Amino acid sequence: MTADGPQGFDLGKLLAERGGERYELHAKHLNHQLPRMLHTIGFDKTYERAEGAHFWDADGNDYLDMLAGFGVMGVGRHHPVVRKALHDVLDAQLADLTRFDCQPLPGLFAEKLLSYAPHLDRVFFGNSGTEAVETALKFARYATGKPRILYCTHAFHGLTTGSLSVNGEDGFRDGFAPLLPDTEIAMGDLAALERELARGDVAGFVIEPIQGKGVHETPPGYLRAAQELLRRHKALLIADEVQTGIGRTGDFFAYQHEEGVEPDLVCVAKSLSGGYVPVGATLGKDWIFKKVYSSMDRVLVHSASFGSNAQAMVAGLAVLSVMEDEQIVARARHTGDLLRGRLAALVDKCELLHDVRGRGLMIGIEFGKPKSLGLRSRWAMLQAARKGLFAQMVVVPLLQKHRILTQVSGDHLEVIKLIPPLIIDEADVDRFVDAFAAVMDDAHGNGDSGLMWDFGRTLVKSALRPNSPSGAASSV
Repeated sequence: MTADGPQGFDLGKLLAERGGERYELHAKHLNHQLPRMLHTIGFDKTYERAEGAHFWDADGNDYLDMLAGFGVMGVGRHHPVVRKALHDVLDAQLADLTRFDCQPLPGLFAEKLLSYAPHLDRVFFGNSGTEAVETALKFARYATGKPRILYCTHAFHGLTTGSLSVNGEDGFRDGFAPLLPDTEIAMGDLAALERELARGDVAGFVIEPIQGKGVHETPPGYLRAAQELLRRHKALLIADEVQTGIGRTGDFFAYQHEEGVEPDLVCVAKSLSGGYVPVGATLGKDWIFKKVYSSMDRVLVHSASFGSNAQAMVAGLAVLSVMEDEQIVARARHTGDLLRGRLAALVDKCELLHDVRGRGLMIGIEFGKPKSLGLRSRWAMLQAARKGLFAQMVVVPLLQKHRILTQVSGDHLEVIKLIPPLIIDEADVDRFVDAFAAVMDDAHGNGDSGLMWDFGRTLVKSALRPNSPSGAASSV
């Protein structure tokens, strides 16, 4: 209380008074390397507003978002249908999370989500992608009675201890041992998979149908052949669709691109709630859930305090409604084909551009060693300092000169990954391709290339310093 009466929380006032301290607050109280990295590469912008696939800064400048919060904003930022649904559920003042009743929203959301994977029967709701993977690992081990999980080189399945045990990148694992005794195999190597399965102790094989790191798709026929091997050895196929699912690749789930593939467990998250409320889900077969929850004594053997909360459930239902009403999956397939095709047409014109790949709106742009002598020497300078600096050299002018936000697709990779909101349109495609072509012109000496390579030298100096943050703006 004050002399003027009770004082409540005032968000607008708080942000007006202290919003300008955002970078200082992070440096002091949160991960101090994040603002350091952003300052180093010139990404320390102040965004004030967002809608759909666009941001605006304090000066009213428009930025195109080709990152979608690492894939979270599938239906765009602040979609009106999702916003209204959240307002409605808050206004309803439901008796949420009593723990000892069965509210309708989780059942309705599970029913709707399972309609996109009719071979699966039940859902566990958690709060994130890594929790969805943790659930799948636990369920696979318990249901099969076997201890070991197989995973792929360069896989990314999350950063909690269990999911870190099936992470195929040493940079994420270093310093966190001991982890679970799981086993890495090369993606596409069926002989290696069969060799490990023959040992008789494998509970399951977890795999991204398209790897986020580098945007590498499983070889044609591989998932179905792997499924057959796993079934023969009574092990489970776990599809990690945290980034590839919910329409990202032009089908609702990426495993559906290959006929006959029916995973035993499917992990989803990211865009499942429209970017508003954390939610993750593990979809699975009835017999697996009945093994885990085999008696009333085991009713809470795996649970999540905030799992199935009303806000997350209604946000998910609203997102699925938007996906259907606005035909988001078909739009992602059409726009993705258009964008990928226009970028692929640049490969023959740009010797630094080596490949464009992916499905739907999950696209990898790979750079490689040029043929001409002048460019080769510059490329060698960057590679000697740190692999991945050229891709960072492209990402930075896309933001600084063209106001387009992108990402490097993993540390030490010369690949940019595009995972924009699934609602981008042809005008957004034109804007990105025009900007990317201009940056490539600069890099090849047909434009303002001196400034671009000057920035490359700055990155080299930064990379050679101890504990350098350069190259850290890579994705999960």
